[in-house]
Amino acid sequence: MESSNTGAGDIRLIDCSESEHAPAILEILNEAIVNSTALYDYVPRPPEAMTKWFETKRAGGFPVIGVIDSAGTLLGFASWGTFRAFPAYKYTVEHSVYVHHAHRGRGLGRLLLSAVIKRAREAQVHVLVGCIDAANGTSIDLHKKLGFTHSGTVKEAGFKFGRWLDAAFFQLNLETPVAPVDG
Repeated sequence: MESSNTGAGDIRLIDCSESEHAPAILEILNEAIVNSTALYDYVPRPPEAMTKWFETKRAGGFPVIGVIDSAGTLLGFASWGTFRAFPAYKYTVEHSVYVHHAHRGRGLGRLLLSAVIKRAREAQVHVLVGCIDAANGTSIDLHKKLGFTHSGTVKEAGFKFGRWLDAAFFQLNLETPVAPVDG
């Protein structure tokens, strides 16, 4: 894909594979489940959950974009999936970006989200939607810097760590597809 230098060694974007990257993706997801409100989930996922996760990505033609260092260590990943399971939403996707906790603050989230936007254009996506915990100012700022606009907040949508959580939605409308069709 492409290489970059974030000031902490060479990194590059890749397409993740289940066989090579599932354990690292699972580690990143589980850390977010246990320690943050990035995922409104309570229980870490077992390794076998990654099989279904990758099957869903493959079946939908959804990318799993990773960022690795020169040693091949996965530092973060991004993907998208179905926004809502009705045919008229076929040009809208919900994306996610996760960076390993030890590698945050290095610009990797921006690199991954930029790659998501590029791939969405190539895939003829029209709207990217990010659902972000409203208290996650870092993610909200990143999305705003890349052109996303706030499209609404569902107050008290989740309950985790003994408190209500607000889910803020941010969207980016792309110029694609050139010729959208019904059906």
